[in-house]
Amino acid sequence: MKNFALIGAAGYIAPRHMKAIKETGNLLSVAYDINDSVGIIDSISPQSEFFTEFECFYDHAHQLKRNEATKLDYVSVCSPNYLHHSHITAGLRLGCDVICEKPLVPTLAELDDLIQVEQETGKRVFNILQLRHHQAILDLKDKVASSSNTDKHEVELTYITSRGKWYMQSWKGDPRKSFGVATNIGVHFFDMLHFIFGDLQRNELHFMNNDKAAGYLEYENARVKWFLSIDAEDLPEVVKGKQPTYRSITCDGEELEFSGGFTDLHTVSYQEILAGRGYGLEDARHCIETVNAIRQGKVHIESQADVHPFLQGKL
Repeated sequence: MKNFALIGAAGYIAPRHMKAIKETGNLLSVAYDINDSVGIIDSISPQSEFFTEFECFYDHAHQLKRNEATKLDYVSVCSPNYLHHSHITAGLRLGCDVICEKPLVPTLAELDDLIQVEQETGKRVFNILQLRHHQAILDLKDKVASSSNTDKHEVELTYITSRGKWYMQSWKGDPRKSFGVATNIGVHFFDMLHFIFGDLQRNELHFMNNDKAAGYLEYENARVKWFLSIDAEDLPEVVKGKQPTYRSITCDGEELEFSGGFTDLHTVSYQEILAGRGYGLEDARHCIETVNAIRQGKVHIESQADVHPFLQGKL
C-alpha cells in the first residue's frame, strides 16, 4: 500500500483522484486546499489529515518522511493550472513521485525545468492523459495504424461544455491562470489526436476569445477541424435544453462514440502508473507544444474548406 498526498482537494477533479487512490488499494494520508469545502473526503478517506495552508501541509509531509511506514510515496496535483509547476516541484523535493492533472504545464521551458528537477531528485512525474486509456480511442488508433489507405483521414473534433457565469469569476476564466479555453478544456483532446494520428505538421488558429476557440491541425495521418466552447449558445439545436455538453469526433464522416466509459479512466491511469506504465513528461511534450502554439498564434485562415462547420457564420 502506497501513501498519497493530494494538492487541490476542493477542486472539481479531485474526487476522481481520491476514488482512484482508494480503488487501487492505497491510502490518502494528507490533503491540502486553500478552500475547506472538502466533505467528499469523509466518504473516501475520513482519516486523512487536511490543511488549508501550504506551509503547514508541506511541514507535515516533510515530517512524515522520518518514518518508513508513514512517508509519502506519491503526491497527486489537482490544483489550478498555473500552480502545477510549483506543486509538482514541491512534491518531487519531498521525495515523492508526482501524478498531475492536465494541462501539466503551459510551456516547453517549464516542462524542461521539471525534467531537470526529476534528475535532481531521482523521482518521476506522471501526467493524467486519460483518453489514451479509452477503449474507443484505442480501437481507432489500431484502425488507423492498420489502414492501407494512404490518404489523410478527415477529422472533425467538437467539444462544447456549457459553463455558467461563475466560470469567468473563477481562476478558470482568467487566462493568466487557466491559460485559456483551448488549453483548459482542449489539451487532452490534442494529446489524443497526436496519440492516434502521429506528429503535428501544421497548426492554424481560426478563432479565439474567452469562451471559444477553433482551428485546423494537420497530422501525419489526419486533417483536423476543431471547435471548443464553454458557451451554451454553441450547443446544436438537437441538444439545447436537454444536455449541457456536446462531444463529437468524426473520422471520415463516421462518428466515434466515446461519450461513455469516462468515469473509471482515472482509476485506470493510476493502475498503469503504479504498474510502471504511466505517461511521463516526454509523453506530454507534444500536446504542450500544440496548445502553447495555439495561445501564441495569430488568427489566419488559409482555406475556408479547413474551417469547422460550427464556426461558419461566426467569423
